[in-house]
Amino acid sequence: MDDLNLVDRGCCNGHGGTCSKLNVYDWLSDVINNSNSTDLVEVRFKNTRKDYFRNVNNLQLAQGDIIAVEASPGHDIGIVTLTGDLVLEQMKKHKVTTINGDLRKIYRKAKPADIDKWKEAIALEHQTMLRSRQIANELRLDMKIGDVEYQGDRTKAIFYYLADDRVDFRQLIKVLADTFKIRVEMKQIGARQEAGRIGGIGPCGRETCCASWISNFVSVTTNSARYQDISLNPQKLAGLCGKLKCCLNYEVDTYLDAQKDFPSTNIQLETENGTFRFQKSDILKRVFWYTKVGEQGGMFFPVPVDRVKEIIRLNRQGTKASRLADDFESKPIIEKIGFEAGSSKDTITRFDDPKRAKVKKHSGGGHRRNFKPKA
Repeated sequence: MDDLNLVDRGCCNGHGGTCSKLNVYDWLSDVINNSNSTDLVEVRFKNTRKDYFRNVNNLQLAQGDIIAVEASPGHDIGIVTLTGDLVLEQMKKHKVTTINGDLRKIYRKAKPADIDKWKEAIALEHQTMLRSRQIANELRLDMKIGDVEYQGDRTKAIFYYLADDRVDFRQLIKVLADTFKIRVEMKQIGARQEAGRIGGIGPCGRETCCASWISNFVSVTTNSARYQDISLNPQKLAGLCGKLKCCLNYEVDTYLDAQKDFPSTNIQLETENGTFRFQKSDILKRVFWYTKVGEQGGMFFPVPVDRVKEIIRLNRQGTKASRLADDFESKPIIEKIGFEAGSSKDTITRFDDPKRAKVKKHSGGGHRRNFKPKA
């Protein structure tokens, strides 16, 4: 949600969208703690930035209130996201560091003059970002300035930038300070934070998680895809940011728990009908798929995991299993899902084949087809 609209409305009022991802559900809101009350308050700013302050003046604050807080230098304008006992837990979660052993103070609820000045600062951010990009380009710096956040009193601005390598921006800071007459702070962000700031629709058809609710980004590796038996296709595993999708981590724990008692897939199964080699698995259904060694035709045989472990146990005892499995042993998987064996057109990857034969057009406007005459 645009910060200008947020100021006009006063607060988010529980509505969804990118504004709500920084909100915190206070499940202790109806519990009054008179014996050990706290004066700590969680405040949100732009670009998923949060900070924690002390309510030294004992102001009656609620979620959504716009307040003026202490900054260095001057003051800043933020929006209250949480009060009460849960603030301590949030501080532990975000590992908050203090300044000289204490937190900064809340000055007051924002006055109309404070909000007007904040609006003016927000209105300057876009033009400041464009001009700062030109300056960085003139200085031949290998970086991209993705966004600018002005402090509420317009005395300072945070420049968010992306860079693959270390950048010496000391000269850039001097030029920016002289151009805009403000104090400059440079803050590096990653590709995921940039994607969350811009937003978009993911391959699932919903708003991207980084723009809707994720505020803390964790590392995503290809091991998450391997544990879930997902094809390592970079085009399908990458998100809008160009990095691995964050959702690869959502269900990886479930798949790890399901595979705790799975046997090794490198072991071949010896039966009286021949030797079978592992090809793929359906982890949640607990089914392994095997093909017969030395046999052509693409016949995949499903075998339950418990049956696989039983056959491995018999093979270690020097005994060959009488059969591979009870069900589907004589049926190839290609017939089971409805495709004809040997057909090159009816394949599930037919749209991904760049060498697929194209239908030629002739001058008559119709399609020319070659029919083989009957013998």
